[in-house]
Amino acid sequence: MSPAGRLAALPCGRRGKWVVLGLWLVLLIATGPLAGKLMGAEDNQASSWLPGDAESTRVLTEQRAFQPVDTAQAVVVYQRPGGITPADRAEAARDATAFASAPHVVGTVVGPVVSADGQAMQTIVPVDIGTNGWNDLKPAVDSMRSTAADGSNGMTTHVTGPAGVGADQAEAFAGIDGTLLAATVSVVIVLLLLTYRSPVLWALPLVSAAGALIVSQAIIYLLAEHTGLTVNAQSAGILIVLVLGAGTDYALLLTARYREELRRHEDRHEAMAFALHRAGPAILASSATVVASMLCLLIAEMNSTSGLGPVCAIGVLVALFAMLTLLPALLVIAGRWVFWPVKPDYDTPEPTRTGRWAHIGAWIGRRPRSVWIGTALALAACCIGLVSLNATGLSTAGSFTGTPDSVVGQQVLEQHFPGGTGAPLTIISTEAGAPAVRAAAGATAGVAATSPPVAHEGQALFQATLTDPPDSQAAKDTVDRVRASVHAVPGADAKVGGSTAVILDAGRAAAADNRAIIPLVLGVVLVILTILLRALTGPLVLIATVVLSFAATLGISAFFFEHVFHFEGQDNAFPLFVFVFLVALGIDYNIFLMTRVREEAVHHGTRQGALTGLSATGGVITSAGLILASTFAVLGTLPVVGFAEIGFAVALGVLIDTLVVRSVLVTALTMDIDRHMWWPSRLSRTTGPGERVPVEQV
Repeated sequence: MSPAGRLAALPCGRRGKWVVLGLWLVLLIATGPLAGKLMGAEDNQASSWLPGDAESTRVLTEQRAFQPVDTAQAVVVYQRPGGITPADRAEAARDATAFASAPHVVGTVVGPVVSADGQAMQTIVPVDIGTNGWNDLKPAVDSMRSTAADGSNGMTTHVTGPAGVGADQAEAFAGIDGTLLAATVSVVIVLLLLTYRSPVLWALPLVSAAGALIVSQAIIYLLAEHTGLTVNAQSAGILIVLVLGAGTDYALLLTARYREELRRHEDRHEAMAFALHRAGPAILASSATVVASMLCLLIAEMNSTSGLGPVCAIGVLVALFAMLTLLPALLVIAGRWVFWPVKPDYDTPEPTRTGRWAHIGAWIGRRPRSVWIGTALALAACCIGLVSLNATGLSTAGSFTGTPDSVVGQQVLEQHFPGGTGAPLTIISTEAGAPAVRAAAGATAGVAATSPPVAHEGQALFQATLTDPPDSQAAKDTVDRVRASVHAVPGADAKVGGSTAVILDAGRAAAADNRAIIPLVLGVVLVILTILLRALTGPLVLIATVVLSFAATLGISAFFFEHVFHFEGQDNAFPLFVFVFLVALGIDYNIFLMTRVREEAVHHGTRQGALTGLSATGGVITSAGLILASTFAVLGTLPVVGFAEIGFAVALGVLIDTLVVRSVLVTALTMDIDRHMWWPSRLSRTTGPGERVPVEQV
């Protein structure tokens, strides 16, 4: 046996399987407590999401010199359409006194202030963000909502502003890890039962994937605590879905090949060794593609995006390790009976050779060129929906699938007060230049008012209230005008931050990330495919099919988002996240298929290799695609539009890639291009199935 074969046999040897199982038990006992601490290590402060060198981020850092803690303003809004009464004012004044003692409230409570039309009041309450991000906002906002509602005497009350929105975001993400884990595990169990039709076998891939999740969470927790790795609710949630989904995919491929080998080898240890030796390269290449694609995110300007890369890469690497060590050991320990009631007995025919996918392959083989042209045109037609794509960012109201209290409060606030009330711009300059900077900002169109500067150690800080809602395009345009005005003040070193500036800077950073990372991911994936297939034509064809699949997915998704779900748009980072996940995961299935096609083409020619490869891998890849799509669809259960959109698009894209691109388009292209698929390797110069090329030469 070759060195690779001997290495593959280690986890499934007669003694090695028990060693592997024991080592994994020790590893899980050691890492289990650490994995449970990951949620506590999440950094959900604004700086963990923002571009590191953006002007608004620098303002967040520098304003700490003016206040001992990071604060967010809660705006308590009272409304009585018939007009605010003296009794209402007295009640709001009593509430303001009570707000000062609410949890995490710091500084001076301002208000109540009655609107110009006399129908509403607002009270502004500064809340300490603390070190736990929005999680510390929720107790304060809940207390204020309860206080304002008590004794309101017919007034409607709401808590909005950055603190109110943050508290509602904390509520939306509350229990996200547990919710995603429970939903994902349930989906995986059901689909594994349907795939294997065995009451026992489903448990082994799930146990292996769960073990991988625990270990990966522990590693990420240690890195977050000791190396400064940024982990937030977004990356922690996606980690669960990705590890369970990708890990189960690898498990399905290995288990399918093991079942094949059990029909060829009487000894199950030998069968697993051959299965690992044959399926291992495809699984390794698949995971390498995902890991490399995720690590490309490290160059992102957005901290939330760059932090997601290593988190997902670690999760996939641990899932790979589990599926190549723990799962083989468990399968060999269990024996053939684990496949009951359809046990793969020795020297029995492999059913996939004459199954549904064999018939589909024969149908494609009759007219492969017509099939791939028709399929490509259908996918191209789906791309028309791209005209509806609106990945320019989501407003506060548009970021929730429902209508939380902060959104309603913001709408009431906009009806009765200047649009930027409660979310002003924060401007920092030198103390000497502060008067000129304040005058320049106040004279800018779109600014309703400015506050007196506060000086500290040679610097000054003041705020500017905008006339437009803080998440509107008009407010973003005002930020650009204010920046141009204050930057022009000589020697003032003025910087403009605040909620609207954060939204603006994040959108521009996300657009820059899209332009930089998407081409990089394509290049990295092309290199990996070229090395794996030892060809250039094939990798270029596979890349083209995945890009077409991605464009079609975005087109269909954009249509559903606008006309079915009625979302207002997409987050700035939506195209990048969907692209990275779809390219990395979509290439997985092409790798699974094409490595098998190449293996068969060496002995039987490319056309027959495509037929055999589709027959052998069609069922398992389809099952893997359904499981991965279902796990990402679980993200749609969260009341956050950004997650729902990513979950829908990735699930849809995986299904398109599995059922259409990989099974029909790639197979038809391979049959039509034939041996030229492997150019410039020696395999591309064979004349047909009658000419066998030595394996070491291809």
